[in-house]
Amino acid sequence: MDYPQIAREVIAKLGGKENIATLAHCATRLRLTLNDETKVDKQAIEDIEGVKGQFSTSGQYQIIFGSGTVNKVHAEMSKLMGSGDMAAAEPAAPGNRKQNLLQLLVKGLADIFVPIIPAIVAGGLLMGIHSMLTAKGFFAEGINVIDMYPGIADLVDFINTIANAPFVFLPVLLGFSATRKFGGNPYLGAALGMLLVHPALADGWNYALTLEQGKILYWNVLGLEIEKVGYQGTVIPTLISAWVLASLEKGLRKFVPSYLDNLVTPLFALFIAGFLAFTVIGPFGREAGSLIAQGLTWLYDNLGFIGGAVFGTLYAPIVITGMHQTFIAVETQLLAELARTGGTFIFPIAAMSNIAQGAACLGVALVMKDAKVRGLAVPSGISALLGITEPAMFGVNLRYRYAFIAAMAGSGAAAAFIAFFNVKAIALGAAGLLGIPSIRPDSLAMYCIGMLIAFAVAFSLSVLLGKRAQAKG
Repeated sequence: MDYPQIAREVIAKLGGKENIATLAHCATRLRLTLNDETKVDKQAIEDIEGVKGQFSTSGQYQIIFGSGTVNKVHAEMSKLMGSGDMAAAEPAAPGNRKQNLLQLLVKGLADIFVPIIPAIVAGGLLMGIHSMLTAKGFFAEGINVIDMYPGIADLVDFINTIANAPFVFLPVLLGFSATRKFGGNPYLGAALGMLLVHPALADGWNYALTLEQGKILYWNVLGLEIEKVGYQGTVIPTLISAWVLASLEKGLRKFVPSYLDNLVTPLFALFIAGFLAFTVIGPFGREAGSLIAQGLTWLYDNLGFIGGAVFGTLYAPIVITGMHQTFIAVETQLLAELARTGGTFIFPIAAMSNIAQGAACLGVALVMKDAKVRGLAVPSGISALLGITEPAMFGVNLRYRYAFIAAMAGSGAAAAFIAFFNVKAIALGAAGLLGIPSIRPDSLAMYCIGMLIAFAVAFSLSVLLGKRAQAKG
């Protein structure tokens, strides 16, 4: 593919450089904020080599290229525009002023979490592999792989160390990404994240047990007793603290003389944000995150297959709105409390939806006679089965509405099944066929059956509805 030429064509059909306010990308899509969306030549964009679909949501115009390709197109566009990644400038973009509060929230969380997803996915998959190697009965009855091959014990322990790192130091990743999003210095945000997981603090994972045993240590500062406890694996405390840090930094710059800025601004911003993080934000955020995780787990555990069916059926429409990005924060919190929650139920349901989208897309490929449609539907369907659904969903299934309906039905049926058997994941990863290492070992069989149900229902319905649609002309 001629990536420089593709980049030139995309810029031209978007209305030129001057019409592009911000430029960023996620795993499969270019994410753009445009000054005037009416200047976009949508049909011409569809005809550009490599484009698998396009749509506008939450004030962003998104063009689907697929994994790997989008990185190269983005790099060439950045060169041509002389911009680099303009994601940090998005809060001031013209498109954002048209968004409501919910859209801004969803987009904000997406902008914070999308850059750190590779680290979370890598750690999650390694965590799943570690679980498979250490679970008794997974490969042989009553024993695990280490019992069978004691020589690999240190290798398995090393895998576990790598797997845990992104979650133990999650506040560092989040601190950097969130502070950057909020318009502050991301390196100050990283320093704030480091503070929240400082080795001198008690382990935040075992906060409840340490508190129960009366082993919590305190700082006595200005008459306040501040708990010396870390915030490993937490989301809400870090996000709020990062916003406070960025706000302080921007506020201080308004009246601190420029010759003192590099000295005074970071000093006071980090100190005040750190103090508030341990006295107000942290305790509140820890409880809020825990309550959200408990509430969602209670709903899933108590509503059973009915709740699963509803969630599974609606998962794809939720993806269209972009609100699924908010689930990453919830899933991270569920995994942070793995001993109590047993894992995350959102990941398996997302996998059922992805499998169903892929199956419905392949159903379109079987029914349609158009070679171009088949050429798009087959690779897009396979991609969805492996966990990347945008090409299938936006490029094929939504275009042929019956396929999207079939996918929703397949997802709902499969999600009801896995919810009935309380299938959960102990790690994040590619939600689909490649998600098997992320699933709790005792749930693996039901997860695989769920994928078969999702595929069979979605594929069959897509073929039947497609043939009926063709018969009607």
